[in-house]
Amino acid sequence: MSTVRSEEKSVEEFLSRVGTLREQIARVIVGNRDVVDGVLTCMLAGSHALLEGVPGLGKTMLVRTLAQAVGLAFSRIQFTPDLMPADIIGTTVLDEGAGGRQVFEFRKGPLFANVILADEVNRATPKTQSALLEAMQEQRVTVGRTTYELDPPYFVLATQNPLEMEGTYPLPEAQLDRFFFKLHVPFPSREELHEIIERTTTEHEAAVDVVLTREEILAMQRLVRTVPVARHVQDYAVRLLQATHPELNCATTKVRRFVRTGASPRGAQAMLLAAKIRTLFANRFAAAIDDVRAVAPAALRHRILLNFEGEAEGVKTDDVITELLEELPETVR
Repeated sequence: MSTVRSEEKSVEEFLSRVGTLREQIARVIVGNRDVVDGVLTCMLAGSHALLEGVPGLGKTMLVRTLAQAVGLAFSRIQFTPDLMPADIIGTTVLDEGAGGRQVFEFRKGPLFANVILADEVNRATPKTQSALLEAMQEQRVTVGRTTYELDPPYFVLATQNPLEMEGTYPLPEAQLDRFFFKLHVPFPSREELHEIIERTTTEHEAAVDVVLTREEILAMQRLVRTVPVARHVQDYAVRLLQATHPELNCATTKVRRFVRTGASPRGAQAMLLAAKIRTLFANRFAAAIDDVRAVAPAALRHRILLNFEGEAEGVKTDDVITELLEELPETVR
């Protein structure tokens, strides 16, 4: 009984903190509840998010507001074709030490923060993009023979514009797979546009308070890992992942016709971890199949690679995922 009460108390505290954080973000960001919850999900999973949307939808502002509300060290990196790996990692310089001796000193780059905004990440060259890989996956940076650990929580939010492809470098599959979610930022509704205009063309100034500490975020991340998942729910996520591979018998018609490569095992890990977080958002403490289904598009859309026929016919990975969710049975006899 005491264990149940302890779990209930932990979930209540979790929900209270999430609700307070949402309120602070809503002071600046109008609408986009699904996108905000997706970003929060990535943060609570201890992973990273890729935001895609046309310019002017508030992607950068969302990341900046989140960083202000959680009181973490924040860095913004504007990715450009001439950006070099040393510009984001840091560099070793010759400095004058005690007694006039010259010593080599490492000057840390903007990657050494807790919340990193990689703005227009697809504008940098693959060499610079790859400099993010070790930081995103292992939360450390190696320079020469020295490895520097990055302080947790570590959270990379990258943005990209889906319209302007000239002068960009598509993210390699290995780096895309490091992102927990790929979130589409939609165009605001009519009422939301009115609210945005009233906030930005008047004397309205939104003040964002720090409502979460580093220790509280780490505690919330640990709670997420304790949420139980029944075997049949986990099996559904596994079968959904397998169904994205065209060479397997469980693949659907669109997968066999339009998909070149299915999602990696990280896709199943992302679905189950995100399902746990969605469970807590709903004030529950046991993940269900509906939770997996709800998070599947964001977890899989960037991990499914279309073949030439799929790209030529304008097929979207979301269309493939929709068919999978419609046709895949929830249980197997």
